[in-house]
Amino acid sequence: MRAVLIVCFVLGVLGSVIAQVDRSKAPLPAPAREIKIGEYQSFTLKNGLQVFVVEDHKLPRLQFSIQLKHDPIFEGEKAGYVSIAGNLIGTGTTSRTKAQLDEEVDFLGASLNTSAYSLYASSLSKHTEKLLELMTDVLYNPSFEQAELDKLKTQTMSGIAAGKDDPGTIASNVRGFLLYGKDHPYGEVATEKTVESITIEDCKNYYQTYFRPNNAYLVMVGDVSFKEAKKIAEKNFSQWKKGEVKNESFSVPLAPEKTFVAMVDRPSSVQSIINVTYPVVLKVGSEDVIKVNVMNQILGGSFSARLNQNLREKHGYTYGSNSQLSSDDLVGRFNASASVRNEVTDSAVHEILYELNRIVNEPVTPEELQAAKASIAGSFGRSLERPQTIASFAVNTAKYNLPKDYYTTFLKRLDAVTIEQVQTAAKKYITPDRAYIEVVGKGGEVAKSLEQFGEVKYYDINGDEYTPEPEKSLPDGLTAQKVIDKYIQEIGGAKRAKEIKSLKTIYKVQAMGTELTMSVVKSAPNKSVLEISANGSTFQKVVSTGKEASISSMGQNVPMDKETTEKTFFESAIFPELASEKATIKLLGIEKVDGKDAYTVEYKLPSGFKSTYYYDVQSGLKVKQTESLETPQGTMVSATTYSDYKEVEGVRFPQKIGQQQGPMNLTFELIEIQVNPEIKDSLFSLK
Repeated sequence: MRAVLIVCFVLGVLGSVIAQVDRSKAPLPAPAREIKIGEYQSFTLKNGLQVFVVEDHKLPRLQFSIQLKHDPIFEGEKAGYVSIAGNLIGTGTTSRTKAQLDEEVDFLGASLNTSAYSLYASSLSKHTEKLLELMTDVLYNPSFEQAELDKLKTQTMSGIAAGKDDPGTIASNVRGFLLYGKDHPYGEVATEKTVESITIEDCKNYYQTYFRPNNAYLVMVGDVSFKEAKKIAEKNFSQWKKGEVKNESFSVPLAPEKTFVAMVDRPSSVQSIINVTYPVVLKVGSEDVIKVNVMNQILGGSFSARLNQNLREKHGYTYGSNSQLSSDDLVGRFNASASVRNEVTDSAVHEILYELNRIVNEPVTPEELQAAKASIAGSFGRSLERPQTIASFAVNTAKYNLPKDYYTTFLKRLDAVTIEQVQTAAKKYITPDRAYIEVVGKGGEVAKSLEQFGEVKYYDINGDEYTPEPEKSLPDGLTAQKVIDKYIQEIGGAKRAKEIKSLKTIYKVQAMGTELTMSVVKSAPNKSVLEISANGSTFQKVVSTGKEASISSMGQNVPMDKETTEKTFFESAIFPELASEKATIKLLGIEKVDGKDAYTVEYKLPSGFKSTYYYDVQSGLKVKQTESLETPQGTMVSATTYSDYKEVEGVRFPQKIGQQQGPMNLTFELIEIQVNPEIKDSLFSLK
C-alpha cells in the first residue's frame, strides 16, 4: 500500500510539472555537440604528388584513388573527348588487353575504374601488391586502342541520340547554355559531330597533359598504417613524371538583367519541366556557404521544405519540387525546379516565384531554422561514419585552400546561424527578378500564359534562340477521319488491309551490348501477344484474348486497370485505325515530327484513355504515337515512332519502330514478317 501511495505522489508531482510546460513555444536547441572527426595524415613525394592517408582497420580492405586537381576544360569542337579519354585509359594496357585486365581484377574480387579526373582501385588488403601492379600498369601504360575508342564513341553517340527526345536531358542542356554560354566548360554539350571528330591523339594528349603527379592527389583509405602507406607511395608512384599543367581562365557568367521565359517547345509534351535558374558567385569555403545551405534547406532542400509543401502538398501540381544553390570556384548556380501538367504550368511558376520572394522578404520561423540545422547536422554526422568522408575533407581542404579547422568547426558554425543571417543570405543570393524561367513543354498550350512573368523567348534543343513559325491552320474541311482514311489508302487501301486476318512481326535491336527481340502476333479482331526478350529470357509480355488482357514483367504479373485493358484491346487490332469507331477521334492540329509537318489525331477511348497519333502531311503515313503514363515520379510520356515503310503482300509496313520512354530510346528493325499465318488460339492464353 505504501509503495502505491509513493508512486501516486510522484506521478501527481510530474503531472503538475508537465501541465506548466508552455507547448506553444519550440524548445530551445541544445548547444552544438562535439563530434570527433577522424584523422588523416599526409605527405608529398618529390614529383609533387600529394598523398593523404586515412587509417581504418575495421575491415581488411584498402582503397586507392588518384584525383586530378585541374579545373574543367573547354573542349570546343572536340566536346566529349575528355570524358571518352578518361574511360579509354581503363580499356587495356600495352601488356594487357581489356579482357585480360578485367579477368585479373575479377580474380582478386577487386575494383578498378578510370574517369577523366580519377583512377580508383580497391581490394582486400592481402591483394594490395597485385592490385597496385594492375593500377600502375593502367596509370603508366594505357594502350589507347582504336577499336576501344570506336566502341566508346558509338556508346556516347547513342546516348546523345536518346537525349534528343528526352525532356530531362533537353532541359539540362539548354539550362547549361543559358547559364554559362557555349564557350564555357559548364555550358558546352557534346554532339554527334564533336564526338565523331575525336581521335586517338586527342585522348593521348589529354592523358599526357593532365595525368601528372603534380596535378594529382593520391588517397589511401583502409587497412594500412601511415608508415606502410609511405613505402607504398614511394615504391609505386615516385617514378611518375611531373609535367607542366596550365589551367584555363573563364569570364564569370552573369544573371540576366531582367527575368524572362526561355521556352523550349516540345509539341508532344503533356507536362512541363520548369527551372527557375541563374548563375551565382559563391566560392567553396566562403563564410556564406553554411548560411546559404540553411536558407536553401528551408526553401527547397528537403521533402518538408517550402517549395515541395506548396507545389506538391498544398496545390497538387507535382510529385516533387526542390531547389539547389551550389558553391563552385568557377561559378555556382541557383535552381528551383518542378515537373507539372501543361494546364498548371503558369500556376506552378507563380508559386515558385512566390516562395522565392517570400524567403527574401519574410524572416524564416524559429521552427524552420531549428529543423534545417538539425537536418544538415544529421547528414553531416552520418557522413562521418565512412572513412572516405575524412579523405574527401582532406582533399577539399588542400584543393580549395580551406582553413585546417573548416570541418572540425562545422557544427559550431552551423549552430551559430541566425534568422537574420538566413534572410541576409536570401537577399544576397535569391534574385527572382533576375532569373531564367526555363520551360520545356508544349509551347502552343503554355507559352501565352507565361508572358505574365516576362518576355517569352524560344530556344531549340541546341540552345539557339529562334522565332517560331506562325501556327499553321488546318485545311478547310479536313477531319480526323479523312486523315485516317488517307493513311489507310497509303498503306494499301481498306480492302487489302481488311483481308489481313493475322500478322506476325519480329523486330530486333542492339542495346548496351545485348540483342533485344520484340515479337508481335495479332489475330483479328483483337487478339495479340507482344513479347520482349533477350538471351532466351522474356522481360515483358502483354496478352489480349479479346475479352481479357494481362501484362507480366520479368515473370511477375502486373495489375491492369480499366484504361490499360481497353488500350490493349484497341491496339491489338491489326490496324487500330480500322477500329477507329471504338474511339472518339479529334483532329488537334499540325506539329513537327523530325522536322516535317504532321497531323495530330487524338484517340479517346470510353474509359478515358487518350493516345495521340501523328500522320505525315505529305505522305499520309503514321510517323509517331504518344501517350501519357502516370508514375510515382510524375507523368511520363511514352513515344513510338514508325519509319522506313515497305510493301509486303500489297500492304506497307514500317521497317523501323522506335521506342522512347524517359531516357530510354531504342530503334527496333524488322527482321521477319508473316501475313495471314496460321495461328493457334492457345497462343493467346493468359496462363
